[in-house]
Amino acid sequence: MKVLIGMSGGVDSSVSAALLLQEGYEVEGAFMKNWEDDDGTPLCTAKEDFMDAAKVADQLNIKLHHLNFSKKYKIKVFNKFLMDLEKGKTPNPDVLCNQYIKFNEFYKYAIENEFDYIATGHYAGIKEISGLNYLVKAKDENKDQTYFLCNVNQEVLNKTIFPLSELTKKEVRDIAKSMNLSTFEKKDSTGICFIGERPFPSFLENYIKDKPGKIICDRGNEVGTHRGLSFYTLGQRQGLGIGGLKNYDERPWYVVEKKLSENILVVAQGNDNQKLFEKKLSVKSINWICEPDLTKPIKLEAKIRYRQDDQKCILSKKGKTFSVEFKKPQRAITPGQSIVFYQDNVCLGGGEILKS
Repeated sequence: MKVLIGMSGGVDSSVSAALLLQEGYEVEGAFMKNWEDDDGTPLCTAKEDFMDAAKVADQLNIKLHHLNFSKKYKIKVFNKFLMDLEKGKTPNPDVLCNQYIKFNEFYKYAIENEFDYIATGHYAGIKEISGLNYLVKAKDENKDQTYFLCNVNQEVLNKTIFPLSELTKKEVRDIAKSMNLSTFEKKDSTGICFIGERPFPSFLENYIKDKPGKIICDRGNEVGTHRGLSFYTLGQRQGLGIGGLKNYDERPWYVVEKKLSENILVVAQGNDNQKLFEKKLSVKSINWICEPDLTKPIKLEAKIRYRQDDQKCILSKKGKTFSVEFKKPQRAITPGQSIVFYQDNVCLGGGEILKS
């Protein structure tokens, strides 16, 4: 069986390719280039990552395809990212990248070129139950990436392999070292791929103009000015430029609301401020990998951000949208982010948060 493995130049995809070969698959690799604007600068590691992927492919004696999806990435992922920011949302481009690029364009390329499966180095698993393939959490729950895979569909899942599902990160690095793979010590990439290591505001100012406005506190008093609502997110503490104000204590300030129509940023003091917490939210259309019975409210678990512990909730269908009520108040529920639903170890799917 032929498998096309996405190779990012990191240790996870390197080991994934090696394991597939050990299991007897006919393996070829593919490096996906999704961003070009900063190519060749220290902030963009695309060239370095490609060279690392090529080194591992040579070590494993497999062919490496060089795929350029940057135009489609810009249209499907980056443009939506910018539009959502300007609407006051905080989008998650990693979820969109998996949905539109890695498990869409990459998948289509593999099928068109007569591969039987695709594979990636994601920490996730697939389990067949009653003839359906379910997306399940990885053994290493600290690295589990099912949150970012919530928009994958059954068709693609049926043709996908996750070789790292039963391995911890330490075990992956140990395997890479034992096989003398050139990436065994390479640090994990962090953050959004097209931003790199630079601060988010300095990147964003290349694409979104400043739109200054008032910062008001939860009492209604003006306490400062902001550069544009797109540069802030709910729950944010750093970069507000306020502090040491008269008639206020020294507790830190947090963003608790964005009033888009008035171009006002609302802040409040204290990490445990009640204005940071909500028990309810709305979701627009949900991508169900495996759809539960929604004829009546259903008890599930969900997370509203990566690495959050699963939270107990009740999901109800309300016409074309969904209502979620959590057992415990959730901090900084953020429109534009993904809420992902679980039942035991199974990832059922997810959708975009509309509002609290």
